[in-house]
Amino acid sequence: MGSDKGFFHGYRIVAACSVIQAVNLGGIFTFGVLFPELEREFGWSRTAISGATSFAFLVTGGCAVLMGRAGDRFGPRAVLSMAGIMFGLGYALLFRMQAVWELYLYLGLLTGIGLAAHDVTTLSTIARWFVRRRGLMSGFTKAGGGVGQVVVPTVMAALIAGPGWRIACLLFGITAIVVLVGTAQMLRRSPAALGLKPDGEAPDPSPNRAQQEVGASFREAFRSRTIWLLGIAKFCDLFCLFTVIVHIVPFGVDHGLHPAMAAGVLSTIGAMSIAGRLLLGGAYDRFGARRSLLACFSLLTASLVWLQFADTTWSLFLFAAVYGPAHGGFFTITSPSVAEYFGTRAHGTLFGLVISCGTFGATLGPIVAGSLFDMWGSYTIAFALLLGFSLAGLAVASMLPRPVQAPAAG
Repeated sequence: MGSDKGFFHGYRIVAACSVIQAVNLGGIFTFGVLFPELEREFGWSRTAISGATSFAFLVTGGCAVLMGRAGDRFGPRAVLSMAGIMFGLGYALLFRMQAVWELYLYLGLLTGIGLAAHDVTTLSTIARWFVRRRGLMSGFTKAGGGVGQVVVPTVMAALIAGPGWRIACLLFGITAIVVLVGTAQMLRRSPAALGLKPDGEAPDPSPNRAQQEVGASFREAFRSRTIWLLGIAKFCDLFCLFTVIVHIVPFGVDHGLHPAMAAGVLSTIGAMSIAGRLLLGGAYDRFGARRSLLACFSLLTASLVWLQFADTTWSLFLFAAVYGPAHGGFFTITSPSVAEYFGTRAHGTLFGLVISCGTFGATLGPIVAGSLFDMWGSYTIAFALLLGFSLAGLAVASMLPRPVQAPAAG
């Protein structure tokens, strides 16, 4: 049942997860495209607008462990179907928004709940379907997200310029529900569910053994120093990454870029992140968690050093070209890193814990940057703060254990 003429079903899982990533991450990147429109129409402060995205990330972080545990218990289809409905509904309801509290309810609460499952559930599924090529297949999955980051903001910018942001949000929300729920039906929790083994290897003759997943329990991992180092590193990288996603478009507009050109900077980040997802995902399979994370933080630090001086169109696009691979790499290597150190027995829950730690950074970053802008009238201090968090993440990554002999995988 699991293959047709030798075609491993795991590759269908990768394709489906890539589509889910594309829709969800494209939606996240659209936050930045909507930002100037909301500021222009309602006159809300950047603190208020970025606060809604921060609330979304806070909800995502608060729900990540629950989504991971639900995925471990009930499988990815049910979890991602529910999440897809919430995510799309949140965007569709922006069509009728008139007050700032509605922004927090629709974009913050509903979309935040929907986003909580997209990484935890898809990448935990990939971690169970692949061992030897876990990093590369995670990279292909996240590359789908990179495509979404290019395509969705571009399409949304065109719709905003035409029928307007309300119609754009309604159409995206309806499309998201149809695509996310439909694609989720293709997923299976693990190859054992179809009588297969990871990486397309020959099935084990012992049915009981084929069903086993190896690794630490949640309680064992919770007491480990390593899981908290991964969590702190994720806090640092998402503090930086989501601040850039939310604020790079208004920053570009402040420096004279046309909104469509500023959205192009965001799309360039998405395009370059695809390369980062594939290259760093493939490199992960060779170099492991510690060195892969160090490489990502090194790229991020270099890009943020440049951002301190970037104030022209070409310099912002150059920033995007350097920053993009780091952005993609971070999102690719986290799930394999958890599996490398702790196996797949409780992978969804543990990955959810790390993501939860990170989303507190994603929550604080955009609203802190918005507040600093409102206070000082520029992003100078905010971007210097990002550089500090990147350097802190580099230090934390250096404290991770050296590569283990072989990933503790299921």
